[in-house]
Amino acid sequence: RAARDVSYINEVQSRIASHLEDVAPTAFVGYTELTAEGRVLAVFDQEGNPTGAGEGSAVIIVLDRTPFYAEGGGQVGDAGEMVAPGLAVEVEDCRKLPSGHHLHYATVRQGFLEVGQQVTARVDARRRKDTQKNHTATHLLHKALREVLGTHVQQAGSLVAPDRLRFDFTHTGPMTPEQIAAVEEMINSKIEAAEPVTWTEMPLAEAKALGAMALFGEKYGEIVRVVTVGDGWSRELCGGCHVRNTSEIQYFKILSESGIGGGVRRIEAATGAGVIRHLEAAQARAEEAQEQLRGRVKELEKELERLRAKLAASQTDSLVERAQEVGGIKVVAGPAPVAAMEDLRNMTDVIRAKLGSGVVVLGAVTDEGKVNLVAAVTKDLAGRVHAGNLIREVAKICGGGGGGRPDMATAGGKNPERLGEALNAVPRLVAEQLGI
Repeated sequence: RAARDVSYINEVQSRIASHLEDVAPTAFVGYTELTAEGRVLAVFDQEGNPTGAGEGSAVIIVLDRTPFYAEGGGQVGDAGEMVAPGLAVEVEDCRKLPSGHHLHYATVRQGFLEVGQQVTARVDARRRKDTQKNHTATHLLHKALREVLGTHVQQAGSLVAPDRLRFDFTHTGPMTPEQIAAVEEMINSKIEAAEPVTWTEMPLAEAKALGAMALFGEKYGEIVRVVTVGDGWSRELCGGCHVRNTSEIQYFKILSESGIGGGVRRIEAATGAGVIRHLEAAQARAEEAQEQLRGRVKELEKELERLRAKLAASQTDSLVERAQEVGGIKVVAGPAPVAAMEDLRNMTDVIRAKLGSGVVVLGAVTDEGKVNLVAAVTKDLAGRVHAGNLIREVAKICGGGGGGRPDMATAGGKNPERLGEALNAVPRLVAEQLGI
């Protein structure tokens, strides 16, 4: 069936390519932009036939310019949306023809889509960010494996998705627990070191002279894109999307290591909040298992709490550094890596203590798609800023409500897509309470 599916996809894409022979290739702007204006150059149905499309139609769209990364180099294609007055299109995937045309696989949710329309193409930023973390982590993993196992290690395939990464590599036998631990420690030390990640284009010969890793058997043009971690600890030829600093990855964890063929091993891993999600899933499975697995459950719970604390601690410093001043008062407002109300309150207390004097508002989206909000005000600002009144107004933007004491208050919301807007409004709401 998989072979038939590939054959079908190739047949459809070949049919589409025949209609695009005189159409300029898509300009990709997604390395620096996640939102871009574009003109619809072509619309095809799922069979590859030109069409216009109304609500509910599954289509393949070609734009003149796009921020959507097309599947390639192991990295999955971006998802997101295209909008225009009276038009809403959900983009589920993006692929690229050899001609350079990006194919956006999408569904029309509102309005009618046709050639010539101007649309705003918007990538799902959270999904892309998680994918970037995993792609940079793949480069770190490749280098760490060569350091720990030897320079015979070569990449033999990969998958870079928002929720996980998969890395296939050449090696003669299973890794030992000590080798796995050494690889994890090496990668996490690079993450904690906050190494810059840079990329530049250069001639292939120059890239090879710098020692850039190239995939065996891959064909490259005369000009290549080189992704470098730090001062050159890792340097690879790569056209994918990456974080700008290793600290954005937050944490790296190998989930499994196995053999998939003669001399080829496979590592499944996760990064950042993805580690927590996988550990929570493992915890749930362990809780359903027999009595002898209960010891492992406790280990997972402890590791989960350590990781939550680690992620929260790293985020608190970043939030404090980005504090704004409103009428001489420090104001911290931002998303939190933890969603449970108790964890949010604890994180808020830590930030409030670090500020000494100021206002803190944190928000997060739960697994159920609800918004949790917490506001805290230091005691020296009593009578000037009221946490309960502040969180009530913030929650309204998210379609919810709440309140509480002058120094600490909580709230909830129903519209997670408006969390960013609500948090961005905090400085203005504080200013209103101050009468400025």
